[in-house]
Amino acid sequence: MTGLDHCGVLLAAHGERGGGADNASVERLAAALSGRNVAAEVGCGFIKGTPTISQAVRAFTASRLIVYPMFFSDGYFTGVRLPQLLADAGRADANLTILPPLGLDPGLAALVAAKVTQATREHGLTDSQAAVVLLAHGATSNAASRRATERLAQRLRARAQFFAVACAFLEEAPTLDAVIERLPGPAVVVGLFAGEGLHGAEDVRRLIAGLGRPDVAFAGNVGTWEQTADLVAVAISGAAAPVRGSCGHSRQIAISRR
Repeated sequence: MTGLDHCGVLLAAHGERGGGADNASVERLAAALSGRNVAAEVGCGFIKGTPTISQAVRAFTASRLIVYPMFFSDGYFTGVRLPQLLADAGRADANLTILPPLGLDPGLAALVAAKVTQATREHGLTDSQAAVVLLAHGATSNAASRRATERLAQRLRARAQFFAVACAFLEEAPTLDAVIERLPGPAVVVGLFAGEGLHGAEDVRRLIAGLGRPDVAFAGNVGTWEQTADLVAVAISGAAAPVRGSCGHSRQIAISRR
């Protein structure tokens, strides 16, 4: 049995810790991918929370590791911090592949469009009657989140499917209330977050509730959608293609929490 007889997949996310923090959506995604047999081993690790990136990496027995960043831009955490943590864990070798983050996946626009269509139909609307608002974290110190969100918005606009497509942010302008105020009719908000932690659950739902607009629906956070597993599986399959057929059946890596 050679080194190519084993390949592992690590879902790397920012994570949440403390209070009502919840990393369950990333763990569910790892379980879903394991069930699809995308690799011999599937696990998840967090920059904040447990298991840490180091703990997750060391739990793999696979010689080849594919890392899928559960982030929505190629900013600091994806481009700097994650590679540092992988190197600290002893994985900075030729058998390591870091894929583009979820937010840059070319298939994301189609998935968002499908989920927005589902939301419009549930509210008795057509797509052309509703605007889409992409709600992302944003950061005044780094433009990566804004760039990635605007790129996704452009892909949705190119579909000519919805009344309008706008971007809103938690940490920079324009904020959600400012964007919604400019929209004349119904809107569907899509949360560009990996999980249901502080931002993905508490902040987003509080902001939407505070709008006082019954014509504004929430399609959920991308990382919590069941269909996101299909999107991630396609990316992983492409990266694992050179060793396809030798990865065997998947097993999910579980790391006990302290």
